[in-house]
Amino acid sequence: MASAAVSTSARSAFVTTPSEADPYIYQTGFGNRFASEAVPGVLPRGQNAPQKVAFDLYSEQLNGSSFVVLPRSGIQHVWMYRMRPSVAHGPLEPADSINPALHASFLATNPSMQIVPDQLAWDPFKLPTNDSEDKSVDFVEGLRTICGQGDPTLRQGLAVHMYTANRSMGRRAFCNNDGDFLIMPQQGRLQIQTELGWLMVRPGEIVVIQAGLRYRVLLPDGPSRGYVQEVFSAHYELPELGPMGSNGMALPNDFESPVAAFDIDEQPWQVVYKLLGKLFEGGQDHSPFDVVAWRGNLVPYKYATEKFINVANVEHDQADPTVYSVLTVRSTVPGVPLTDLLVFTPKWIPTSNTFRPPYYHRNMSSEVMGLLYGTYGGSAHSLEPGGLSYEASYMPHGETYETWVSATTRELKPERVCEDTVAFMFHITVPLLVAKEAVVDAQPAPESQRAAYKPHFLERLSDVNAALAKTGAPSIAYEK
Repeated sequence: MASAAVSTSARSAFVTTPSEADPYIYQTGFGNRFASEAVPGVLPRGQNAPQKVAFDLYSEQLNGSSFVVLPRSGIQHVWMYRMRPSVAHGPLEPADSINPALHASFLATNPSMQIVPDQLAWDPFKLPTNDSEDKSVDFVEGLRTICGQGDPTLRQGLAVHMYTANRSMGRRAFCNNDGDFLIMPQQGRLQIQTELGWLMVRPGEIVVIQAGLRYRVLLPDGPSRGYVQEVFSAHYELPELGPMGSNGMALPNDFESPVAAFDIDEQPWQVVYKLLGKLFEGGQDHSPFDVVAWRGNLVPYKYATEKFINVANVEHDQADPTVYSVLTVRSTVPGVPLTDLLVFTPKWIPTSNTFRPPYYHRNMSSEVMGLLYGTYGGSAHSLEPGGLSYEASYMPHGETYETWVSATTRELKPERVCEDTVAFMFHITVPLLVAKEAVVDAQPAPESQRAAYKPHFLERLSDVNAALAKTGAPSIAYEK
């Protein structure tokens, strides 16, 4: 007797599994139009703004792009269904005293900025403590601008910041109206509550929170330090893969976004807004994190850099560093990015006749580099976790003389590089201006290193003249 057919179906979409290090679940995918509800039956069917939302919630849309965008895939927005609309807040007052170290206008006419044509480096920024010498600071208070280009008034350009903090934000939320924040903690996890749900971000992960979204940062591991890149003009995207095919670099399914979660908190809260680099604060008598359900594609996300798929193995020659790109932001020039986020993670290098360290180069792009964990040496300033380096547009840079000697004389064999290490670079296609306060704390490239390089060509002039003689060319006469 034939058995009866059996059919099963899924009851819900896939979400990740919580862990000891991260208690939250996430939806996966990059650029998806997600839908999430903390209470079943809240999301309207067939429309976004019905006359009456379930449970008498308020419908509210946040647009991260203009209404008219070509192509349609460029539209980014999210519909939220919340207990109170965001307009239910008190008057906004200037609050620059919260953090006077923030800058947003990176123009040559700004007296707070400095044009630096050479290399700079910063040792790890000091973590605040609760002793008598340091004040307690949260994420917003601990942001410090390093450099940037453009101006959010024009919706063009970007900024690079560092943050150090030793206090959770409590009943304070932050809303950056200037641009998207890409945050990379170097020490200590960040427990981030957003209007769309919770994320836990550890060192080695990146998180992107789009402009206009309110969030707060808690510090479950104590003092924290990390890096921020803020873009004023566009949203982060995945780079094109071209002939690489569909399965290289950062995979879309490795990006994780929160699920809906809401608070019922009828106590005073403060919301700090950043607009054109200036801070404003407003009070309200309830939590801003009261979104019961939402749907859309303007959604925060995180990515674990150890999942990056390296495709550059230096078998024959070196690939351009953009092969390590995780995310990119378009510029106003078609086909040219404003900035790429590159990550340098463990990989194998097989045997080949190739100069293996980064070659000496002069690059039209500006380079800002940091280290999340591990060791990354060889440059004039050995980078430490929490440190930062800056290379100006078109200015020459590269490895130390000692690194060159080792790389050109050692036996080449297969080796593993960047083991237990994650470094990153903001590869920025425009010149940058550096905040004057940051220049004061920076270290220039040491003069002793500049003088270390030896002209070995001149030491081998007899061999050079022999090669010239074979072609009938005149020899080189040179005396020290």
